Amino acid sequence: MSLETSRPAHGAPGPGGGYEKRDANIPDLLKFGFWMALVIALTLVSMRWTFNYMQHNEMVRAPATPFERPRELPPSPRLQVEPRQELKDYCEIQERELNTYGWVDQRLRVVHIPVDQAMDLVLKNGLPLRSTPPTGAAAVNVPPPMVAGGKDLQGPCAYLAAPQSGEPAEQAPER
Repeated sequence: MSLETSRPAHGAPGPGGGYEKRDANIPDLLKFGFWMALVIALTLVSMRWTFNYMQHNEMVRAPATPFERPRELPPSPRLQVEPRQELKDYCEIQERELNTYGWVDQRLRVVHIPVDQAMDLVLKNGLPLRSTPPTGAAAVNVPPPMVAGGKDLQGPCAYLAAPQSGEPAEQAPER
């Protein structure tokens, strides 16, 4: 078996002369470039026309259901600059409403009274009773009422309450 090949020796010109004899076809390349540019330009014009058409003929759709509401943003400013102080102010207002007298609706003569006094009035006078018990009513386990300012504070204002004597003080997280 022979290892000879029909290729010429390294460095010697081959049957084709070692380089491309034919140049690139410039007229065909120019035609291709022209048609490519024309297709891109037509695409851009048709997209612009389509978007303008849709923008002018866009109809405001009715909500899918009567219960659907548009997205409502909160009033400005939407950023809390001092969230701790705002929470403290909110909790103070809530405590003030729970522990003082005031008008809810003066025209209808509706007032609010302190929670402790309201509970005393309910214990003294009792709750209004229904003339007939509801049918099929099962015994409902109602939790005891929360006492304002008591140990059972819950919700966002709970950590602002001063710790009771003998309880370890919780530290507020650092900013």
